[in-house]
Amino acid sequence: MNKLAQGLNKTLGGAAEFLSDAGKRMYFPYGGILGQSAEAKGCDINATIGMAFEEDGSPLVMKCFSKNLGLDKKAFLYAGSFGLPKLREQWKAMEVKKNPSLRGVKFSNPVVTNALTHGIRIVAELFAGKSDELVCPDLFWDNYELVFQEAVGCKVRHFNTFKRGSFDAAAMKAALLAPGKKKVLILNFPNNPTGYTATLADAKKIVTAVKAAAKAGKRIVVVCDDAYFGLVYEKGIHGESLFAEFATLDRNILAVKLDGTTKEDYVWGLRVGFISFAFKGATDEQLKALEAKAAGNVRSCISNASSIGQHLAIAAFADPKYAAQKKEKYAVLKARYQEIRKILKAHPEYAKNFEAMPFNSGYFMCVKPLGVDAEKVRKQLVAKYSTGTIMLSGLIRLAFSTIPTAKLAKLFANVNAAS
Repeated sequence: MNKLAQGLNKTLGGAAEFLSDAGKRMYFPYGGILGQSAEAKGCDINATIGMAFEEDGSPLVMKCFSKNLGLDKKAFLYAGSFGLPKLREQWKAMEVKKNPSLRGVKFSNPVVTNALTHGIRIVAELFAGKSDELVCPDLFWDNYELVFQEAVGCKVRHFNTFKRGSFDAAAMKAALLAPGKKKVLILNFPNNPTGYTATLADAKKIVTAVKAAAKAGKRIVVVCDDAYFGLVYEKGIHGESLFAEFATLDRNILAVKLDGTTKEDYVWGLRVGFISFAFKGATDEQLKALEAKAAGNVRSCISNASSIGQHLAIAAFADPKYAAQKKEKYAVLKARYQEIRKILKAHPEYAKNFEAMPFNSGYFMCVKPLGVDAEKVRKQLVAKYSTGTIMLSGLIRLAFSTIPTAKLAKLFANVNAAS
């Protein structure tokens, strides 16, 4: 094992046991090209970095690229494997503002990822080895299995998502208490595919269940996939990330927060995400060690995330109109959600052909066809009704985020006819 990896593991102490074998081997190459480049920063003559500059020292950039961007040419330079320092500082401050429960909680600076999927892959490689187990609701984004099960060989244990219209925390607890010392639990609120966020009561039960499993001796990495954070449309819903609770819950729990601009800020092609860490009793040095593990993983696969995307995010967050414009876009999605509620209420007959699954947030909602295969319904919708949907886990997922309000009534009429 590399000495740098050994050093990071030593700094982490007992927390290193949360890592997979690959995670224990991971390190950031401080003494390599990047470390030597850092030492040369500020030198009058700096021949260390693989970038190109004009004779005046500005980035050597073609105008056919820069003319359409409206940013300083520095946006074309490498961002570094940790991400741009200013963006990391901005996002951490925004995390605390959006999650007041994080005030006074010690957690890492976020490391910039190539959006959420990349963050999930980093989590899988750092914490989920072949001998570990991912605990996941049975209504889940299918990329979880592709990453954890197929890419890194981690076992996957599903638990029942809903019981009588609420999150089945008891089923989750049973899955955590199943044989095996270490578990990786992934929680996605608002949930993809169902568009469900834990109620205040649900959230309390979830945290209590995870704590009980930790007290029973299970070592748990809790991954909060907050891709759709903030898109909550009802009262009585847990509006903050559960990361705030898990961050200091128990020494047998390591909390990971995955979030980003993609869904929150409606910039799907920007590919700017973040990964943050916390655990009870963590020191600044231990959190920096986890940042170094994550940045080393970034370095090993993509070198660094898009500098242009990061500079665009910095500029947007500093724009005085950012908050108002974000509120406007949120209102568009909330109006569609409210329209769906009206449609379902106005058509009780639909309940004979499909059941609407619990939903209160996000981009999606799901229906369960009654007495007919969901895949047959999906194909019928395409062939006969020119309506595209997604079939996942025996449900039909409807992305109302993409449908104009005026077409929602027809969407549900078509689903009813095809069911």
